[in-house]
Amino acid sequence: MRWSAGWYGNAGSDRRPAGGRAVRGLQGAWTCGWPAGQVRAVGGGPVVLAVIGECGAGDDRLRAALPVVRAKGWRALTRWPGSYLVLARSGDTLAVIGDLAGQHPLYYRTDAGGMWWSTAASALAALDGAPVDVTALAAHLALGQPDVLAARSLFRDVKRVPGGHLLLVGPDGAAVERYEPVTYPAVDLRRQAPVVRAALAQAVAARIDDRPVSADLAGLDSTTLACLAAQRGPVTAVTFADERLRDDDHAFAARTAAAVPHLGHHAVPGSAGTVYYAGLDDLSALPVTDAPNAYVVTASIKQAVLDTVTANTPGPGVHFTGAAGDAVLSAPASYIADLLRARRHRQTWRHARGHARLRQTSSLAVLARARPASRVDLAGAWRQTAAELRRPARDWIPQAQRPLAWTPLLASADWMTHDARQVLSTALDEAAGALSEAPVRLAQWSDRQDLARVGANTSGWRALALAGHGIELAAPFLDNEVIRACLAVSGDQRGAPGQYKPLLKAAFTSTGVVPGFVLDRTTKGGFNALAYAGLRDNAPVLRDLLGPSSHLAALGLVTE
Repeated sequence: MRWSAGWYGNAGSDRRPAGGRAVRGLQGAWTCGWPAGQVRAVGGGPVVLAVIGECGAGDDRLRAALPVVRAKGWRALTRWPGSYLVLARSGDTLAVIGDLAGQHPLYYRTDAGGMWWSTAASALAALDGAPVDVTALAAHLALGQPDVLAARSLFRDVKRVPGGHLLLVGPDGAAVERYEPVTYPAVDLRRQAPVVRAALAQAVAARIDDRPVSADLAGLDSTTLACLAAQRGPVTAVTFADERLRDDDHAFAARTAAAVPHLGHHAVPGSAGTVYYAGLDDLSALPVTDAPNAYVVTASIKQAVLDTVTANTPGPGVHFTGAAGDAVLSAPASYIADLLRARRHRQTWRHARGHARLRQTSSLAVLARARPASRVDLAGAWRQTAAELRRPARDWIPQAQRPLAWTPLLASADWMTHDARQVLSTALDEAAGALSEAPVRLAQWSDRQDLARVGANTSGWRALALAGHGIELAAPFLDNEVIRACLAVSGDQRGAPGQYKPLLKAAFTSTGVVPGFVLDRTTKGGFNALAYAGLRDNAPVLRDLLGPSSHLAALGLVTE
């Protein structure tokens, strides 16, 4: 596992991370597992700037930013292409700045002598064996939105820096400050399209050097990245093409590879073992990660894809994935609640009709799902969810049929014990009372939470790729500047039902980068067949993981 850590204080500096390598110019800062080329520092003495990860700014550009560090213009240090952690010292003040999507999360804990910070909560918990924070784990399972209990990590006494915030450390102690605005000024889709295109192109370019390049080639998002990478040289493109999927990903991928120079296409046929939940009977075979992640469920599929990459490239390189493309290029129908709240009735009705046609339901049903969320703000929604947790578990119905909500309860909340639900409801009430700087629009909140969840999960996939194949995973849609460029377009424009991913189409039409037939595509591949097969094949293992003898049951989180 790759991580970074640091100490600020008078006592305790004799401790350091096992295997840690000191960051040049910053006393009391270390990296673990990061290659030397991805840890760079400039400056010295009272003004130092270090970046850890894939940062598109060269050393000259970093040195040019030292006056910005001296002036404490922290947000400007997050605007280069790539995905990276920033350490910036200005006099006695140290700023530790993660990214917007949680690829480089931040945690800290204090004691009488000073403060430890780290990108790994488990490393800070290991300082004294801090146990799991059961309430935070319950929120993780039942809500799936990282910023609900914003300052709580999954470990007791280890604090979390919420998304869009940075950690400031100085002689007076530690403070968490927001560096990213809660909302972005809205920009029209057509006007923003070239900005999105430039941000994506720069994000891809920041990862390409002399390493072999590979890419997923499936949906619109991954195909766009593969085409951008192919403009710079050969790309080994792979498509998971299990016959049980019965979608048109492979057909579009083959056609794209034939039309785009430098794309060498390889299909991954799949096998009986490439299904969801495979391999969970031996968790020791999976790399250690700092938090639960969804890619453990699909590890066998990802490993098959990377096996094909390895077999068709001269050595470990960088692999592009379209993860988070859905989160930034489109928007869920929850934005209809925002239209209702703003009393934009004509537009609301038009969008409701479009979504009704897509889902083969009525416009009134779409509006009925959206109306409750339009009548409450985020704090009020949390209080409603807390009240729901105090009642008996609901009868099961598909999530898509439940009313839209700011923080919807997942089905796993219905498996929880009465005591766990009560504790979580109390924490939600407390969070609602402490809430400040909340977004006004539901789509603005859900966009950020979706990104944080996908970012945390993608870190798990990155660990799989590194541990098993030495391959660097690149997810440009999770880059700060790509997120900013895309989310400046409102949800009702990104998610309008008349066209699939209109922002992507506007960004790349007639540019010669992505074939027109790709941008005109209206279908999307799905893995339902492999999920059902995995449930059937691995049901005994799942019962062990979730049943009476499981860790979750021992913590009092699930009913026996």
